[in-house]
Amino acid sequence: MKRIARMKKITNIILDFDGTLGDTASVIIQTMQATIKELNLPARSDEECAAMIGLRLIEIPAVLFPECGDMGELYAETYRRLFYTFNTDGAVTLYPHVLETLEQLKKRGITLTIASSRSHASLAQYVESLGLSSLISYILGADDVKEGKPKPEPVNKILGIFRFKAEETLVVGDTAFDIQMGKSAGTMTCGVTYGNGSRESLADADWVIDDFSELLELTE
Repeated sequence: MKRIARMKKITNIILDFDGTLGDTASVIIQTMQATIKELNLPARSDEECAAMIGLRLIEIPAVLFPECGDMGELYAETYRRLFYTFNTDGAVTLYPHVLETLEQLKKRGITLTIASSRSHASLAQYVESLGLSSLISYILGADDVKEGKPKPEPVNKILGIFRFKAEETLVVGDTAFDIQMGKSAGTMTCGVTYGNGSRESLADADWVIDDFSELLELTE
């Protein structure tokens, strides 16, 4: 675990969902590849698709297909329609030690929220189906803000709702988008290596952990 000294005790944690809590990579990549095929877009590898996880759907084409012009709305609409083909029962599971770690953090009095780049409705469905509803105090989806990750608006909105202090807040995610979002909002940040990012891409995080349960050590 990469560690730095911290000035304040962590009282609340803002969590990413895809690649941090839920293992959604297979479903997302399959849907992306089907979307690319249907829209006759230039071929992209699974690795290139995975690197887009964390961005809002509407923002992906400008990064992944800059040569194709403005097609964010069409891409997002097509992706959402095709997503349900691959999002079958049991297709998405929690990563190891997520549930029990969240339970322990909750018992310690830490407030747990989620800031995700997926839609609010989709996020709510996963939180419910994966048994997280009693542990998560608030969920924020891509359609709940004007500017998504890596902009700080998702974090700032949660801080404002709960009157959290940024210096007592930890943002946890698997991509550089999550870390940049937290840094821009003035929070502490923690990257997880088991999701869609790499240790190198998480280099700017205050902490980098290999297992979700290591969060318990950070909040002692």
